[in-house]
Amino acid sequence: MLYTSIITSKLFLTLAWRNIWRNKKRSLILMSSVVLAVFVAVLFTSMQNGQGEYLVNLTVSMYTGHLQVHKKGYWEDRTLEYSMISMKSMESVFEQNKDVKAIAPRLETFALLANLHTTKYASLIGIDPQKEYSFTQLQNRLVRGRYLSDTSTGLMLAEGLAKNLGVDVGDSIVVYSQGWQGVTVAALVPVEGIIQYPIPEPNNTMAYLALSYAQDLFNCNGRLTSIAVLLNGREDRLPKFATRIQNHYGEEYEVMTWYEMMPELVQAIQSNDAGTVMLLFILYLVIGFGIFGTVMMMTLERIHEFGVLLSLGFERWRMMIVCFLEAVMLSFTACAVGIILSVPVVFYLTAHPIQFTGDYAQAMLAYGYEPILPMSNGADVFWIQALVVIGLALVSSFYPAIVIRSLNPSVAIRSK
Repeated sequence: MLYTSIITSKLFLTLAWRNIWRNKKRSLILMSSVVLAVFVAVLFTSMQNGQGEYLVNLTVSMYTGHLQVHKKGYWEDRTLEYSMISMKSMESVFEQNKDVKAIAPRLETFALLANLHTTKYASLIGIDPQKEYSFTQLQNRLVRGRYLSDTSTGLMLAEGLAKNLGVDVGDSIVVYSQGWQGVTVAALVPVEGIIQYPIPEPNNTMAYLALSYAQDLFNCNGRLTSIAVLLNGREDRLPKFATRIQNHYGEEYEVMTWYEMMPELVQAIQSNDAGTVMLLFILYLVIGFGIFGTVMMMTLERIHEFGVLLSLGFERWRMMIVCFLEAVMLSFTACAVGIILSVPVVFYLTAHPIQFTGDYAQAMLAYGYEPILPMSNGADVFWIQALVVIGLALVSSFYPAIVIRSLNPSVAIRSK
């Protein structure tokens, strides 16, 4: 019985494959259109996913993290009055969790930085140098001077901010701000290093102090404004993880995920997704009509053949299976070729994203994005296309099944 089933299955596959190549020109035209459509669909899906991942990674790894712990009410006002007392147990909760890649305790505030006749508004952040490096790779952005140490009493300035102030490494600038409980802060601080961001906004506004020095300077001994947390790429676990951390800290503290802190980023990703889905829908429509048109022609030109087979006692369900296999094999072969051709292109563009230049690059920088076209090489970029094409082939295979089921052998024989 098993042997008979194997022989029958092999016969069905052989018949289906031979039928595909009975009209080589037609089959090759269809396969070429499907290959091209799948290739384009893979590239657009890769571009869509890449842009979404880039926007998230840019925000998450450069600043917010996947989630952030702070005093309740801090995110609305972001003042030192909402700072929290730092305890070792607060950080140990994350350091002992295997899902956590890095944490960054910070003391954030705003300050006026002045040099002679120039004054600029800056975002001033007290950081733990080593933990911040593990989190944001900040040391890799250093272009001049030295990176902060735990005992540093100097500043690291973003390159654009340093240029606007007219200072460089070794110069001193006045830091003027308000500390905890309304204490006035005014200090002359040397510039120890210059860092560079590719995006104008952080490059023109960011300044860093060692956390211990910032706490002394702003009368915040032992206090933090936030603890940013970076996870090991487990985005799907983020909501449950945030809930668990919130339950641990209690109502006095607030645990916010990146999509709660950056709703405008979520909207940008959703808007980008919507546009890409519409384009992919058009591509899939082209693929679907191409497959259906070929299946329909293959069916109609073989009406006489079906009539003869039915007259000889060939079961209808066997003919349905053969036609079904033809549609699936034709579509699957073309889909596989399209994916194989797209794999090296996608992987190359992921490793070496296209760099924009000229006015378009300047416009992207003005909106806070690097002038690149990021791509993604995730497995879903490829297998989704295969599933869609196979699904279209399955839908198209209903047509010959309907025709064969309602076919009158005597009429079909005279149709030639």
